[in-house]
Amino acid sequence: MHVLTTATEKRTLMPDRSGSRIDHLNIAVPDLAAAVEFYEPILASIGISKMLVIPGGYEEGKPGMAGFGLADVKPYFWLVDEGEVGSNMHLAFTVDTRAQVETFYRAALDAGATSLIAPSVHTEYHDDYYGAFVLDPHGINLEAVCHQAI
Repeated sequence: MHVLTTATEKRTLMPDRSGSRIDHLNIAVPDLAAAVEFYEPILASIGISKMLVIPGGYEEGKPGMAGFGLADVKPYFWLVDEGEVGSNMHLAFTVDTRAQVETFYRAALDAGATSLIAPSVHTEYHDDYYGAFVLDPHGINLEAVCHQAI
């Protein structure tokens, strides 16, 4: 593990922030219908749509699920019914522009989220990190982040 010691080193070690090896992520929620109602407009504001709904009981003992993702690609963010949200859960969505960070933030507040940090630059991560943080009704810390300078 390498510890970053200078701003120059930070820029040289992390030039490309576009990729991820995470294929999909399941988040347990106590009430799937309420969670879908909350997340659907927020995610739509940044181009992520509800793609698949699997009803509870499709297999014995299996809870219902709703999958969100990029249209015509695949669902990669899943809400799973009848679960408990874990502590210190944080989920960040990458967006292409700073305006999309602001759109996400407003959509989340309109849907009932609580503001944690309004859209702003966070140089503790890197010089161009522009993010906004909200808390969803289940206690999940949500973020939209843009890694571009403008």
